Amino acid sequence: MAYDEYQADRIHQILKAHNANYFAKKMMGGLVFMVNEKMACGIHFDKRQEQDLLMARIGEEASVAALKRPGAQPMAFTGRTMKGYVFVSPDGYDTDEDLEYWVGLCLDFNPFAKASKKRKKKPKA
Repeated sequence: MAYDEYQADRIHQILKAHNANYFAKKMMGGLVFMVNEKMACGIHFDKRQEQDLLMARIGEEASVAALKRPGAQPMAFTGRTMKGYVFVSPDGYDTDEDLEYWVGLCLDFNPFAKASKKRKKKPKA
């Protein structure tokens, strides 16, 4: 099953309302929203939990308090916890207010986030 397009559209609407400089990119089995060329948030269908998880890049400092909110859990995408990222189950972002909270944290952290290094394309032989 692919990610929930309705949830992705909800995120689009919030980013538009904030006049964020963003684009969506399919990756990691879901849809990721890149803000100012940096990963900010996304929606990912977790096969083990059989639900769509909101992925939020909020920074290490904010994640300590955020993990106390309903539905929040450390992001362990590859079996290893990723610092500064959290997954949120649907009960934690179901309401518009909750989703706005999470996307707002992502946007607040985005100016401090490091952009990933651009990979150089190998010359064709």
